[in-house]
Amino acid sequence: MSLMGRGQEGASLDELREVYERRLAEFRRVAAAIVGDREVASDVVQDAFVRAVRRRDSFARRGSLDAWLWRIVVNTARDGRATGNDSSYGPGERINGTDDSSDEHRAAVRAAVQELPERQRLVLFLRHYADLDYGSIAVALSISDGTVAATLHAAHSRLRELLSEVRQ
Repeated sequence: MSLMGRGQEGASLDELREVYERRLAEFRRVAAAIVGDREVASDVVQDAFVRAVRRRDSFARRGSLDAWLWRIVVNTARDGRATGNDSSYGPGERINGTDDSSDEHRAAVRAAVQELPERQRLVLFLRHYADLDYGSIAVALSISDGTVAATLHAAHSRLRELLSEVRQ
């Protein structure tokens, strides 16, 4: 569905519903990676869509509706984490239910991801968990496409470095 060039501002409820239904699992996965808890992530996504519905008239159609919604989901997750959700655990610890120490590789990757700065983690999650393109990530995080590329490159480089230290 092309949302560009329709000559109107704002998003319709049908458009929001279509994106919600199509990308719900991805929204929840990324929110869980940010807040560290699947149940909280479901609440975050619901809150984000309540915000989106209330603010749908502010969607200016200068970018994709998906990217606009990603920005709202990411910001809602960040807000939720900042207002009291326990973020002292790394991504995946509560997402998977338990920290499976028998899987050394998974634990090493989880620890390495936790070591990344927040922007690198967010870009990594949006690229690999949500499969967003650089432009959509840029809109979701209010950064340039070039910054997305540089941040993703830095995250991959740092992960390679951290994981090579684990192997030695």
